[in-house]
Amino acid sequence: MGNTNLNAAKTAKNDEFYTLFEDIEKEMNAYLEFDPDVFKDKTILLPCDDPEWSNFTKYFAQNFDRFGLKKLVSTSYAPNSKPEDIPYQPTLFELEGSDFSEEKTRERGKIFTLVRDRNGDKKINLNDLEWSYLEGDGDFRSDEVTRLRDEADFVITNPPFSLFREFVPWLLAGTAQFSVIGDLNAISAAEIFTPLKEGLFWVGVTRTGTGQMFFEIYEGAPVKTGQVEIDGKRYQTIGSSAWFTNIEHGIRRRPLRLATMQDNLKFSKDKKLKEMGYAPLDNYDAIGVPRVELIPSDYDGPMAVPISFLGKFNPSQFEILDANNFRLPHFKKTKPHGLIKDADSSIGGKATYQRMLIRRIQS
Repeated sequence: MGNTNLNAAKTAKNDEFYTLFEDIEKEMNAYLEFDPDVFKDKTILLPCDDPEWSNFTKYFAQNFDRFGLKKLVSTSYAPNSKPEDIPYQPTLFELEGSDFSEEKTRERGKIFTLVRDRNGDKKINLNDLEWSYLEGDGDFRSDEVTRLRDEADFVITNPPFSLFREFVPWLLAGTAQFSVIGDLNAISAAEIFTPLKEGLFWVGVTRTGTGQMFFEIYEGAPVKTGQVEIDGKRYQTIGSSAWFTNIEHGIRRRPLRLATMQDNLKFSKDKKLKEMGYAPLDNYDAIGVPRVELIPSDYDGPMAVPISFLGKFNPSQFEILDANNFRLPHFKKTKPHGLIKDADSSIGGKATYQRMLIRRIQS
């Protein structure tokens, strides 16, 4: 597949973010705590990666023996398929390789594999990685990378946010389990919301708002709000970023402890609840709930809750009904961006932040 298929990623600015090691570790630990053998004898694919310096590759390579992995595969985009303002210099690791090519280094993606002890130190780790050039530029939609997906047991990565709505259907077309980073706001798209509602995947453990997930940004990236600098490196939060996964973790089975509607109205100090109560949506049969912890335990009808609810969603306690981009003040009069086709995105005539519709499962 040619570079034209990566136009969206190539022209997008500030779309290259590097996941921190501690955030990968925290997320994977949740799966390992639920099932210590979750990765045993499995093949893990890390697409959309930069294996030479990626924390994904580093994390799984250094834990190869501990997890009992069968095989680790990482692939990268060709530099010429990335945004044009991202600087590129071949690493020493590539330059010293016998397969290094001045022509291929920019035009082709690379594949790194880890499967055996190459240096004879009786352990498998980062030092045993083998690499070669891909035939194409590393686009995940290519036949080449798709075959790798179909050979893997797990796909774990941080894909370009601009391609997330294409990446999730690509994942679901295969059989591998996955854990990938995206934006919670993406649930307003049918490609994301429909399979999420059907329980084909759910939100993981680590997300912005629960410890503030930061990403390292490349040198020369635009200066924006939400960035911090530590030891000469810049880091940035990215919207409502979160892990999306179909790997089981125990946290999503924890029930939300909630108070009754009457107790919330009486004791909560939430300003919006004090001002408006549980006001109904203007054009949909549901009440508005300003914060997840204010979901009433004794209300059985539809409720419009913040999308951060997905981080606390217990499928035994609630069902997901619908979602849309509630930031649009008059949704029914605009081009639909979500799944509620006839609802105004307002309460009392005022636009609200993005919400989703849920209902309590009666016991």
